[in-house]
Amino acid sequence: MGTDKFSIGIDYGTQSGRAVLVRLQDGMEMAEHVTEYRHGVMDVKLPHLDKALGYEWALQHPMDYLDVLRQSVPAVMQAAGVDPADVIGLGIDFTACTILPVDVNLEPLCFDPAFRDNPHSWVKLWKHHAAQEEANKLNEIAGERGEEFLARYGGKISSEWMIPKIWQIADEAPEIYEAADQFIEATDWVISQLTGELKRNSCTAGYKAIWHKRDGYPTADFFESLHPAMRDLADTKLRGEVYPLGTKAGELQDSFAASMNLSPGIAIAVGNVDAHAAVPAMGVVTPGKLVMAMGTSICHMLLGTEERTVEGMCGVVEDGIIEGYYGYEAGQSAVGDIFGWFVDEQVPAYVYRQAEAAGQNVHQWLEERASTYRPGETGLLALDWMNGNRSVLVDTELSGMVLGLTLATKPEEVYRALLEATAFGTRKIVDAFHQSGVAVEELYACGGLPQKNKLLMQIFADVTNRPIYIADSVQTPAVGAAMFGAVAAGAEAGGYDSVLDAADKMARVKEEVIQPIPENVEIYELIYQEYNTLHDYFGRGANDVMKRLKSIRSQSERKLTVQ
Repeated sequence: MGTDKFSIGIDYGTQSGRAVLVRLQDGMEMAEHVTEYRHGVMDVKLPHLDKALGYEWALQHPMDYLDVLRQSVPAVMQAAGVDPADVIGLGIDFTACTILPVDVNLEPLCFDPAFRDNPHSWVKLWKHHAAQEEANKLNEIAGERGEEFLARYGGKISSEWMIPKIWQIADEAPEIYEAADQFIEATDWVISQLTGELKRNSCTAGYKAIWHKRDGYPTADFFESLHPAMRDLADTKLRGEVYPLGTKAGELQDSFAASMNLSPGIAIAVGNVDAHAAVPAMGVVTPGKLVMAMGTSICHMLLGTEERTVEGMCGVVEDGIIEGYYGYEAGQSAVGDIFGWFVDEQVPAYVYRQAEAAGQNVHQWLEERASTYRPGETGLLALDWMNGNRSVLVDTELSGMVLGLTLATKPEEVYRALLEATAFGTRKIVDAFHQSGVAVEELYACGGLPQKNKLLMQIFADVTNRPIYIADSVQTPAVGAAMFGAVAAGAEAGGYDSVLDAADKMARVKEEVIQPIPENVEIYELIYQEYNTLHDYFGRGANDVMKRLKSIRSQSERKLTVQ
């Protein structure tokens, strides 16, 4: 047994899970390993059936999550050569809201042959938007009833969250609703597999399931107003105590310890959300610092000293990120996904040939050429709603747009316009916080994008007119999860007694700070005003053409199916 102590953090994303082994004295990453989900995102059909899923479905296979434990954890242990006796804790974070129905033994209903042919028995991934109709009705009913919880979520509950997804099951698959002993977040389910007992975490409950530290869940009367079967939802299928972040959920069971090359009995922290775990890992433990977890989408995290109402925020939760503060969350539902879509679906063959000849991938080729343009030089302006709008409009029925195209427009110009559009989306969120009295003085960025795309980060600094600090780790959420694992273990075992203590020793950002360029700030201010005009025109009801087109599309699809 060595003198150094370690913790493992596991970050569950949309397409893969990654484990990081972290040294507790300084937050140094000793090894990391990524496991791609074998079944990926199931948005076309179930793995064993040819029957098509509905429009905007997104499901996952629970076994993929367990594969990460059995593959990535022993891989980092072997790569680092660390004695299992020196690993004292483990924490995980998860992309959310990602939920599944389970039976009384915490087995997913999709594992039961009686239910596996029903898509509602499977994991509903965060970007499952097929519950939009339920979300719309929920918001309407809550507004009519004057439900106080609505203001804490920016005035709207998203179709991505737990209650609309549960309601969709009650609506469309009452037999699944009835058979489910509980509905739980995937992060809580994985922890239950490791420890043998279910402990719901306050982060997903607060931000994704309309739970409040003082008030609990909405009333039985409210749930009954949604669906008669849901009246006792809070006391039955969402039952159980909700535990704050950093709580020890339990100890690693023998059955998992051997396959993970870890010692049984080590401390396991309650589950967390990916973006929220990233905040202390960047050393952000005080207000005024907006943390952006940037990947396929962006989560924007901010600490405040009081509970305020902010348009379109995903939630404000007491102790939701760091104990002693109100944690605010907002977000953009597509960022990296937009750039990926453009490269995969819109780029001509000559770009691929020239990128290969230059020894670059297509993203690098486009970024290099896009960086030669000055702000405004492309003459293009885009709306970043290719996957709907999370904040501030909270509307998954909106769609993307590029304005200003001519026969002379080049792929790199469109690429730059898409980068700028995502920055304008963040600026909209920053302004919403600021106008509501929640200060945003500087930005912190983590995730894959800040490490890969320097142009993107300069544009973000210029558009928001704020300095940006970049995480020193590519795996910031996983490091944050490891920090909570160390807190679950406690100082007596070689860990920490609070996340503040852990952040003081383990958090790391790069020395280089991206500063806004004054002349760029000035031009982008003009373009942002145009973005704002389009944002409100298409997003606030002046012209609902995007929704009408989607409606026509869905009607056409139904007719084709019938024929």
